[in-house]
Amino acid sequence: MLSLALLLQNRPDPSQVQHMVLAMMAIIPFILLLGIVAVLIPTWFICKKAGFSPWLSLLTVIPLGGLILLYVLAFAEWKTMPVPQVAWQPPLPQPPLPPAIPPQA
Repeated sequence: MLSLALLLQNRPDPSQVQHMVLAMMAIIPFILLLGIVAVLIPTWFICKKAGFSPWLSLLTVIPLGGLILLYVLAFAEWKTMPVPQVAWQPPLPQPPLPPAIPPQA
C-alpha cells in the first residue's frame, strides 16, 4: 500500500501502471468467481430445503436477483413438513394379568 502511495505521489511510469492494471485484471475474475460461489451454494441448499427448484439460486447472479429470491423465499408457502421431534415416551400400559390359580395339592 505504501509503495502504491509513493508511486502515485510522483508521476507514475506508464509501463508500471500497465503492469499493475494487468495484474488486477488477472486477479479480479477469481475474486468475483469466489464471491459468486460463496453466495450461490447456500442459496442452492436453501431453495432445495424450502421445496423450490435449486436452480432459482441462479437469480443471485443477476443484479437485484438475490433480493427478488429473498422475497420469494420469505413470503412463499414452503412445501416441506417440519421434522418431528424425537423424545422419550413412556411404555404403553400392559393389560392386567389374570389372577393366579393356587396350586392344588
